[in-house]
Amino acid sequence: MIIWKHERKGVRKLTKYEEIICEYEQDVDVVEYNFSSDNIKGLYSDGVVAINYKLATNEKIGTIAEELGHHFTSCGNLIDVHSTSNRKQELRARLWGYNKLIGLCGLIDAFEHHCQNMYDIADYLNVTTDYLKEAIHAYQNKYGNYVELDNYIIQFNYPSIGIIKNI
Repeated sequence: MIIWKHERKGVRKLTKYEEIICEYEQDVDVVEYNFSSDNIKGLYSDGVVAINYKLATNEKIGTIAEELGHHFTSCGNLIDVHSTSNRKQELRARLWGYNKLIGLCGLIDAFEHHCQNMYDIADYLNVTTDYLKEAIHAYQNKYGNYVELDNYIIQFNYPSIGIIKNI
């Protein structure tokens, strides 16, 4: 779905970040916030996602996806990183975000659009290369060294991937 936003000088297409905010505006409120630490990219609590306003747009996209993942998959306070339950919830929220922004179909779509390397794929999917590499690592942990989808084989060899189309 293409969403357009009116500006004084005309009409422009929303950024991926703005599209995500609009898609989930019924579920969560999103605010950009000046955190006291630059190490904090985003936080989720009680239906509110706070995003560090200093982040670059592609970094905001990955951050909002993970925080939305917390909204849909997590419960409770996850501050204690030593808790096994909290680590599992963090992973589940990240995987939700990876699937939202990238997914196996997104990797295949990038392949079909002739993306040749990690930078092309990340650019095509509107994510950072670091976010893409993290997703590939998570997918390799989940699926192993390869997965078949429709007529494609996706090979995971962190930090890279290979895609083969079966004819």
